[in-house]
Amino acid sequence: MPPVLCRARCAARPRRARPRCAGRAVTVRGIAALLAVGVVAGACSSHSSSSSRATTGTTSATTPGSTTSTTAATTRSCPAGALAGSVTGSSGAAGTIEETIQLRNTSSSTCILGGYPGLQLLDAAGAQLATTVVRGGTYPFTDFAPSTVTLSPGSLSYFNLGYSDVPTGNQTVCPEASSMWVTPPNAYDHLTLTTTLAPCDNGTVVVSPVFGPGSSETQTTAP
Repeated sequence: MPPVLCRARCAARPRRARPRCAGRAVTVRGIAALLAVGVVAGACSSHSSSSSRATTGTTSATTPGSTTSTTAATTRSCPAGALAGSVTGSSGAAGTIEETIQLRNTSSSTCILGGYPGLQLLDAAGAQLATTVVRGGTYPFTDFAPSTVTLSPGSLSYFNLGYSDVPTGNQTVCPEASSMWVTPPNAYDHLTLTTTLAPCDNGTVVVSPVFGPGSSETQTTAP
């Protein structure tokens, strides 16, 4: 083929345009995507921070209430070491003996008593005698509902006890106690009270719940 004709054909072929901006277009789209991710991340971070502050505020608001409740519930029961006991009255009729025992708060702290005391009879040598304690019973001066008594320093509370001094069965004489241990309600220690009593029927003593000076049960106390 003649050279002239070859040059003419080659010159007649159109050249394809190279996509010189393709790389740039990809780069722009990548930058736009990165910017979009950054905006979303910023929004999430802002939302998380806002939620954390709301939670902290809620915790702070509820704390004082629980502290107050805990403090109100910490008044202790009166231990034996905080009390002094004495007999404030006694009476007897038809074989039934009643005594009223006074308990005074000798400590410098307020404490509470609620419920029935425990007893243990002792002879003159301090040895334990047979003792049966009955809570409430059927005596009018022992059979009433328990209540909580708050004792500030120096305040008084009471309980009544009753027993029969009439021998039963083969008994001719009932053992006489010269003192007794008194265990306050909800306590594990005791105080010693000097008193003379001789309950029959295996040392059966009926006790009332503890009550305060302002209680309606003060009318049941022995003179």
